[in-house]
Amino acid sequence: MTYGMQLPIQSQSTLYTEPWETSATPADLVDIARTADRAGFAYLAGCDHVAIPRRLAPAMSTVWYDPVATLAHLAAVTERVRLLSHVAVVGLRHPLLTAKQYATLDHLSGGRLILGVGAGHVQEEFEALGVDFERRGAVLDETIDALRAALGPDEFPEHHGKLYDFEGLGQRPRPAQERVPLWVGGSSPAAVRRAALKGDGWLPQGDPRDRLPDQIARIRRLREEAAVQGPFTVGAITEPLYVGEPGWDVGRRTISGPPEVLAESLRAYGEMGVDQIQVRFRSRGLTELTDQISAFGAEVGPLLGDLSDSFPGSL
Repeated sequence: MTYGMQLPIQSQSTLYTEPWETSATPADLVDIARTADRAGFAYLAGCDHVAIPRRLAPAMSTVWYDPVATLAHLAAVTERVRLLSHVAVVGLRHPLLTAKQYATLDHLSGGRLILGVGAGHVQEEFEALGVDFERRGAVLDETIDALRAALGPDEFPEHHGKLYDFEGLGQRPRPAQERVPLWVGGSSPAAVRRAALKGDGWLPQGDPRDRLPDQIARIRRLREEAAVQGPFTVGAITEPLYVGEPGWDVGRRTISGPPEVLAESLRAYGEMGVDQIQVRFRSRGLTELTDQISAFGAEVGPLLGDLSDSFPGSL
């Protein structure tokens, strides 16, 4: 079971942002990325929102770094950690534009991209960009198909669909990877079905532990019924973590304690069929966070089992 993390600072929803992040700097983000890279984290993830309407700003804030720019910046200061969009709302953009951006990122990073995609949920964002919010699921379905073509090996990709139609248009550089992993985010029935039938992996959104087994079983059943072949990576977002005894109020849902306690709790995800976990640490500042990341990589990670970066998947 591998482990990665959503980057702090680059998105600042009140649901998960620590107070110190509001005054953090780009240099802090680089420090975090380098620490996670050295600590053996499988990936770093960045979110995607173009513009936040005033009605949602108090909860979501308006701090949402562009994922392509952010991940490309961090690719240049790290060596091995993979770069995940969690998630890119790809229906907001023409697939050729998305393919150009992410193919370049994969090329420049030496093949470290994982493209996570999702349907999106902010209606005003869609309306401002001229995209039908009510049909965003259908838009995403076709966009995934178009991206499969546009991120494939052909310099002149071809796609003919209801929304997008292109051929004879060349794009280079091509991705460094022969096949860019495409993980689908979301926990609604439609999102889970989309992940099972169209994705190389599933990124759940807030599923508690007790709900995951049924979701994973449904993915397995859908793939078997449709005879979908190939590896598939099942993900999970864990509870907040703190390695050691915090000495301050980290919240009742936070799992804290010595490495063995954290590892025992997290191994339960692997037992239910999860291949990779996304972790988040409680912290009061940059130094405490980087210390937590280092401690997890050195003391907890080795207790989780196979730490391969390949994301082979179990389904």
